[in-house]
Amino acid sequence: MPPPRTITFHAPLQDVRLLPPLSSLAVEAARRKGEREAYERGRLEGERALSAQLLEQRGELLELQQGIFTSLREAVGQVVQQTEQQLLQVALEAARKIVAGMEISTELVERVVREAVGEVEDGAEITIQLHPEDLTLLRKHQSPILQALPDAGPLRFVSSTEITRGGCLVQTRFGTLDARRETKFDQLKESLAP
Repeated sequence: MPPPRTITFHAPLQDVRLLPPLSSLAVEAARRKGEREAYERGRLEGERALSAQLLEQRGELLELQQGIFTSLREAVGQVVQQTEQQLLQVALEAARKIVAGMEISTELVERVVREAVGEVEDGAEITIQLHPEDLTLLRKHQSPILQALPDAGPLRFVSSTEITRGGCLVQTRFGTLDARRETKFDQLKESLAP
């Protein structure tokens, strides 16, 4: 305990009473009560601070969650679009290889010529350009298509090295119809493009 000090007053004290001496039990009880009140205040302040921190973290977590969901939605759309494009490329390449690997037969050349002539509206003066080997194949098998087609005028067949095997060009006085394989493939590719 520190030594007692002397206090000097500039005016006389009024209504001063002496407190009864506190027992050590009362002092201890007062100290405990003060500690409990301080503990309770600290606990309440801690709970308030923790609640505020939890609310702030919850808000940040919700914001992060929304950002992740938005990113996933965008990513899924991009993945679907990229997958569609890749599948289209694979399908087109498979189709190209299948067509390239097909054997050129009389029936195939006749079918190509019939389809091309069928698209022509004016049946007069039709010239059909074929690859020299395809024209030779038709002549060798005495294809009836060399004579005439129903609903078409006279047909004139010409060989041309500019035409790839399995395709043809049909010329009329109004224009040319391109029925070459590569042209059909390019048209298919354009029609499937997004």
